[in-house]
Amino acid sequence: MKRIRKAVFPVAGLGTRFLPATKAVPKEMLTVVDRPVIQHVVDEAIAAGIEHFVFVTGRNKGVIEEHFDKHFELEATLRSRGKTVELRQLEQQTPAAGATSFTRQQEPLGLGHAVWCARDIVGDEPFALLLPDMLHHGKVGCMAEMIKAYEAKGGNHIGVYPVRDDETHQYGIVDVAGSADKVAKIKAMVEKPARGTAPSNLAISGRYILQPKIFELLATQERGAGGEIQLTDSMLKLAEAEPFYAVRFDGKVYDTGSKIGFLAANVAYGLADEKLAPEFRAVIKDILG
Repeated sequence: MKRIRKAVFPVAGLGTRFLPATKAVPKEMLTVVDRPVIQHVVDEAIAAGIEHFVFVTGRNKGVIEEHFDKHFELEATLRSRGKTVELRQLEQQTPAAGATSFTRQQEPLGLGHAVWCARDIVGDEPFALLLPDMLHHGKVGCMAEMIKAYEAKGGNHIGVYPVRDDETHQYGIVDVAGSADKVAKIKAMVEKPARGTAPSNLAISGRYILQPKIFELLATQERGAGGEIQLTDSMLKLAEAEPFYAVRFDGKVYDTGSKIGFLAANVAYGLADEKLAPEFRAVIKDILG
């Protein structure tokens, strides 16, 4: 079994729901507390043991590449001023030389197409896929749990989390045949089922471990909903030949692609910061009256 070394981050989206903020700043660079959303997601991958980070970018996303590069002038200034804590933090969050790759998705043809754009960099090995909008907040990182499950069972894995029954029509939902196990074999996947028809309340959380055969399927995948190449369509084909497992995430999932999710993530991550939490909690109480 090949281990999971590489992770793909699709960061080509326009972020129209956050205009005008995203007119000049990529949505992935909007900050949750003290770091960009994409940094939180990369931190999760680093904690899971990922060694190579593949970013699928679009126009006006150059600042993401700059963010994950070394900044000699900034580091020299911090060093000269004795700001060792800040310097150490920068060093820990900067990938090693040669550990990042950037490729361009020239047209907005959907998530499946964005993943396919990374095919030559990933090569013939299983890989992790992390959607940058979805922040997973918990004691143990979602991707670390998924890699542990992969090492035990092989195959393909999808991160899931429970949502309210009246919200299932908004998500991709997996059917695990009623299993309550932490890791359960997936019987079926349904994209945004009609109200009252969802096979479970387990929503796909934006974390995947996929076998490289997915690239072959994406290469011939016809356009689906919205005229885009849908990753789910190719995963359904892959599931005919290879097993898929659902890995339940026990923490909270925040969709920072929505304004409410973004604001909620800032509150949750702010309250989780031991230095900020006492004063921040007092400020929130004051605002709420």
